Amino acid sequence: MSDKVPYLDLPAQIRSVRKELDAVIARTLDNCSFCLGPDVAQFEKDFARFVGAQHCVAFNSGTSALHVALLLLDIKPGDEVISTPYTFVATSWAISYVGATPVYVDVEDGTMNLDPKLLERAITSKTKAVMPVHLYGQPFDIDPVLEICRKHKLPLVEDTAQSHAAKYKGKIVGTFGEMSCFSFYPGKNLGACGEGGALVTNNAEFARRARSLREHGSTVRYYHDEVGFNYRMEGIQGAVLGVKLPHLQKWTNERRRVAHRYHELLKDTPLQLPFEAAYAESAYHLYVVRDPQRDKLKEHLDANGVGCALHYPVPLHLQKCYASLGHKAGDFPVAEKAANQCLSLPVYPELTDAQIQRVVAVIKEFFAR
Repeated sequence: MSDKVPYLDLPAQIRSVRKELDAVIARTLDNCSFCLGPDVAQFEKDFARFVGAQHCVAFNSGTSALHVALLLLDIKPGDEVISTPYTFVATSWAISYVGATPVYVDVEDGTMNLDPKLLERAITSKTKAVMPVHLYGQPFDIDPVLEICRKHKLPLVEDTAQSHAAKYKGKIVGTFGEMSCFSFYPGKNLGACGEGGALVTNNAEFARRARSLREHGSTVRYYHDEVGFNYRMEGIQGAVLGVKLPHLQKWTNERRRVAHRYHELLKDTPLQLPFEAAYAESAYHLYVVRDPQRDKLKEHLDANGVGCALHYPVPLHLQKCYASLGHKAGDFPVAEKAANQCLSLPVYPELTDAQIQRVVAVIKEFFAR
């Protein structure tokens, strides 16, 4: 079929930096620096500088970083951590890994981020932390969340897995809470050639202990101060991320170009388009539209060679793995509506205007039927 538009075009991004990637990967192979090593250490320094933080600790995944963040806060079985029911499951995995209970707060209809107006009523004597997500690259409303956290003396952990280079009131997200956790999964705005993640903080003691926990609870080899994990970033991934990081802001600007073009061309359709709050500058990790006919629209796009995806069709409180929490349909109606109506369109730096117009033409064809 002609005029196909892929949902994601990672090969195009790789081609743009292939020579640099080949060189640093070859150097890593020659040096045999496969676990951590100089490229990872340099990336940690560079990424901390990019975010505006004092410390960055690289991990083998964003999930591992989230897990360690809660360990650093001494979250234990019987504790509760407040989060969102509408995101990727890794956010809740981290809460479960430390034996705590995820307590969900419904999301805003516009941003699909945790609704600050509902946060305080979810706090109990067992609440030990608040961990919202900057979903799809759209920053959550940080100031009211921080105000409530400070009032109740609760640490804030930012799940920044989808929001590299996103800004809240002009400042890059990731330094507002005690810690933030990033993912460098290949499809992310800053993606490795494999898995990767990072914990970012201004707390030197958190950074020191995070480095120990990621390497078997050790600061001196073969001496283990506590039970740790094999959560180290691979040297090759550090080298790859070091090549890609200088391009991140340019790539983010291109994502915003694509998103704003969609805004312009889709504004007269029945679709509910992504909402960028006045306080936010989204990184547009995903461009998610909403419509009651989502499933039929997806079929139409698929049939016409336009890639699309579902993020996330089942909210966390209705997942089988969390049936023990006792939630039922209707408990978080905004999240459930989003799950039933959301559809992700292609959005990546290499997307051409002709491709954007092709996506829009197929969507308009669907609604004209």
